[in-house]
Amino acid sequence: MSFSVPVKDMLFAMEHLANLDQVTQIPGFEDANLETAQAVLEECAKLCEGVIEPLNIVGDKHPSSLNDGVVTTTAGFKEAFAQFAEGGWQGLQHPVDFGGQGLPKTIGAACLEMLNSANLSFALCPLLTDGAIEALLMAGSDELKAVYLEKLISGQWTGTMNLTEPQAGSDLSLVRTKAEPLPDGSYKIFGTKIFITYGEHDMAENIVHLVLARVAGAPEGVKGISLFVVPKFLVNSDGSLGARNDAHCVSIEHKMGIKASPTAVLQFGDHGGAIGYLVGEENRGLEYMFIMMNAARYGVGVQGVAVAERAYQRAVQYARDRVQSRPVDGSVPGAASIIHHPDVRRMLMTMRAFTEGCRAMATTAAAAYDAAHHHPDAAVRQANATFYEFMVPLVKGFSTEMSLEVTSLGVQVHGGMGFIEETGAAQYYRDAKILTIYEGTTAIQANDLVGRKTARDGGQSARAIAEQIAKTEADLHASGTAAALSMARHLQTAREAFLQTVDFVAGKAKASPNAVYAGSVPYLMLTGNLVAGWQMGRALLVAQDKLAAGEEAAFMQAKIITAQFYAEHILTRVPGLAHTVCTGGESACALPLEAF
Repeated sequence: MSFSVPVKDMLFAMEHLANLDQVTQIPGFEDANLETAQAVLEECAKLCEGVIEPLNIVGDKHPSSLNDGVVTTTAGFKEAFAQFAEGGWQGLQHPVDFGGQGLPKTIGAACLEMLNSANLSFALCPLLTDGAIEALLMAGSDELKAVYLEKLISGQWTGTMNLTEPQAGSDLSLVRTKAEPLPDGSYKIFGTKIFITYGEHDMAENIVHLVLARVAGAPEGVKGISLFVVPKFLVNSDGSLGARNDAHCVSIEHKMGIKASPTAVLQFGDHGGAIGYLVGEENRGLEYMFIMMNAARYGVGVQGVAVAERAYQRAVQYARDRVQSRPVDGSVPGAASIIHHPDVRRMLMTMRAFTEGCRAMATTAAAAYDAAHHHPDAAVRQANATFYEFMVPLVKGFSTEMSLEVTSLGVQVHGGMGFIEETGAAQYYRDAKILTIYEGTTAIQANDLVGRKTARDGGQSARAIAEQIAKTEADLHASGTAAALSMARHLQTAREAFLQTVDFVAGKAKASPNAVYAGSVPYLMLTGNLVAGWQMGRALLVAQDKLAAGEEAAFMQAKIITAQFYAEHILTRVPGLAHTVCTGGESACALPLEAF
């Protein structure tokens, strides 16, 4: 089945929910208007649909391989990546000063989504490179920027994140990789890193590893971690590649999903020490790495939307083609395609509503990022930074958990054939599972939402979002249509339940941490559901106005129906989750440890 990028829905979210016209008022983004966005998206769609998507199933069946320390990617990946780089797609939203195109994240996020829809395994390489670029832009010295940024932004070189070690997963205080200073200001790096996505491959001339390590005498725990650039090949003073660095791939993982992406175990320093260069200051590595991490967390959330979209499209096509059973309403005299059956339509609508809601949420967050980083007014920057930071765990946590439900429904729509690999539905389910794990599990996103984003400011940021939602409710009530009133009613109920949980989390986080954190994931799912539903409410209002004006009737009608479905089938989960958050902590922690 062919994949079709949902350009129209992406542009709708950009124009009407992210308010692209306001983004274009930010200095440097003046030309990033709707016309530009459409041209960029349509061109990127050609690459994704025509070049990258055809390699998806191939990569799942014939993953990357390791032989004598050399990783060979799936046939066709190297050539596709060359086209990706030549088209300037790696540098889409990076600074013009280093060879990028300087477009806003609002546009870049849509291109990221379609790339991941086309081929999740392939898209991981540019995603990690984006993170490395962000870290160097924010914390790298002028010298490091001069050596590495242009090559990374061009796609000539790629980047990696090296955090995890065999004994140090999410707890980075346990990092043991060592860094020994050398007289010339560089360092020798010794240690093992695991789960390194595209840690070794054949698609680029050089791989720039960003590595967490400890300098001798550094404080214990996370306060003693530094960040280093450790290239696969050392770089000569003229910018050409020099000697092979002492950083080698010793194995790659055999995985449940994203099989084509090589997940490497990297060994640093087995032959005398890998040469590394300090990023920023010693002992501030975790701070810098979180620049990469936040960029990657947003990107993984978009991956959730991407794989959900792909699963939805495949399920719709199968539901149209598969003939089985007479419809319960007798609308077809004999057996009909299963899309006629109410429960199949319910499943497809759930998939569609979740995907559109999370796309809208991610796009809105992207616009906040653009304002937070580039708006000339400091107060506007701060307000948008606060909003974006609150949104990151929602985009990452809720959208990826959503993708598991959507891809599971995709298998279910296929029935028994969904359990058979040849239909392709199972791959999306398998691929989606990693999204809730890497770059911080759902529980880590939830703890961030509870501790840093809600309890720390006494729920102030959360309540500010609730106030914005209340304004949308008022607009929906004023509209007065049946769909708008239904959305307003369910949005209000969900918002009130949310405020109840905010009071509980902010009021009890210190006094009863186990009770609060036992409900952290339900709190995240509740909040993500509400915020995505809020965006669907905003979309409903726009679509009604456009429909009344006679613009794109079929699209706008579908948007209204999908939003109403979201309200009546998905927002309704929020009150139950609120009850779990506020009352369920005791039973979650009541069973004695020895009884498990």
